[in-house]
Amino acid sequence: MLNILWIAAILAWLSYAVFKTKKSVHMFQLNSYRNERFMRWMKGNKTKPFPPKEFLVLIGWIGGPFIGLISFTAIYALIAFLRKEEPQKKKLVYTPRVKRLLTTLGIIHILILLGTLLLIESTLLILTVLFLANLFLYHLLMLAKVVNQPIEKGINQRYFNDAENRIQSMNDLKVVGITGSFGKTSTKNVLNQVLSSSANTLMTPESFNTKLGNTITIRRDLKPYHEYYIAEMGAKQENDIQEICDLVHQKYAILTAIGEQHLETFKSLDNIKKTKYEIIESLPEDGIGFLNMDDENIMSYTPKNPVRKVYYGIDSEDAEYRAYDLQSHKKGTTFKVQHKDQGLIGEFETKLLGKHNIYNILASIAFAMEMGISVDKIKLGVKQITPVEHRMEIKKGGGNITIIDDSFNSNPTGSKMALEVLGNMEGYRVLVTPGMIELGEKQYEYNKRLGGYAAENCDYVILVGKKQTEPIQDGLKESNYPDEQIYVAQHLNDALQHMHQIAKPGTIALLENDLPDTFNE
Repeated sequence: MLNILWIAAILAWLSYAVFKTKKSVHMFQLNSYRNERFMRWMKGNKTKPFPPKEFLVLIGWIGGPFIGLISFTAIYALIAFLRKEEPQKKKLVYTPRVKRLLTTLGIIHILILLGTLLLIESTLLILTVLFLANLFLYHLLMLAKVVNQPIEKGINQRYFNDAENRIQSMNDLKVVGITGSFGKTSTKNVLNQVLSSSANTLMTPESFNTKLGNTITIRRDLKPYHEYYIAEMGAKQENDIQEICDLVHQKYAILTAIGEQHLETFKSLDNIKKTKYEIIESLPEDGIGFLNMDDENIMSYTPKNPVRKVYYGIDSEDAEYRAYDLQSHKKGTTFKVQHKDQGLIGEFETKLLGKHNIYNILASIAFAMEMGISVDKIKLGVKQITPVEHRMEIKKGGGNITIIDDSFNSNPTGSKMALEVLGNMEGYRVLVTPGMIELGEKQYEYNKRLGGYAAENCDYVILVGKKQTEPIQDGLKESNYPDEQIYVAQHLNDALQHMHQIAKPGTIALLENDLPDTFNE
């Protein structure tokens, strides 16, 4: 009888461990497998790694070993059986790395189980160790990462070496690096569409903007016939850009903007400037850097190398390439571009909306002109540009609603520009947002400002998440925005349902940011 009960107890314990392991690895993947980010997430979401229901296992221990064993078995079986699969925006991807991590974590759990059963005689002490193993499973996951680190490092280095060799073996390949606190993915897609009208191009897909993401793209997709490789370079901490530069050896670089993003890891704006400028400072002597002259943070930094720099802008009259006479309409935007010395280059037409998108296009025009591509081909490329998914993408939302989908990400500058676009639209203007994240000590300040901008440009505001949108609520209140025109939703589905409920004929809804599952309240 006792042996059967022990088998049932172990199976119940393992069942719950498997369920909790899947959740922990999912969160670990969303936090880029970085222990420091994972620990920061755990600190802000204590009930996720330590669910209160787990402590129910301890209730039966008051009755002694036998009652304790029964309680342990019944409660673990119950919470494993009644577990809730929460809706996920981005599901766990079972990459080879995840599989190795799961294997190591499984081995650690089995070793704990066998060691406990073989070395401990007390029933309650065995149950205590097993209980603690499940309770601190998120911490055991970080231990598994440390155990696997030498293996992962060796595998990655082999991939990095292969990718670098492929790049360097293609003597005629023009490598373009793109970075910025915002605008880099859109600029990458715009540049790819402009260049592809006259050349064979390859760009990093989606947001493959890490060293590993570039490595995967190069090894999987780069072919001898490609003439341009466009490498998006993202950074969440110092030296992230330099690592990618050392891999791809770009000859050309575009720096879109520098802003206060990821301050939790960068700590200061100066560190962000230094890191972003690594893409310029690592250029060869015959390279060219393309920089946004309207960005004060770009212009306040002096790079250490004398490489040629081509400046573009809209407000800066001294920019080498300048866009002006911007005209927005329902089908997009028209604008003119002039060269500082050569005068008018031409008038361009695009389906994209927003001043920030003109910056992205202007950077691509400047690059294409410097590469000797004809103005007619550049115009055609610009006209054919389609909105990048979830970046100021206009789509039908059903019924009377037109959606401006800017949900991929959000930053202080981009969110303000998006709200200005919404404010210039005719119709019933609705904002749906959870606010901005990873802004460190300035997060409250920037989200409060977002509330002020929303008050100026919106007829109705739907906020996602009560706690995380408190700064936006404060900004709206300070602007005397009517309470009856604000709705605080529990989650995104609740927000979208309410949006359809309050919609009127001619409703235009801006979806500004969509936080990952790690920020679910």
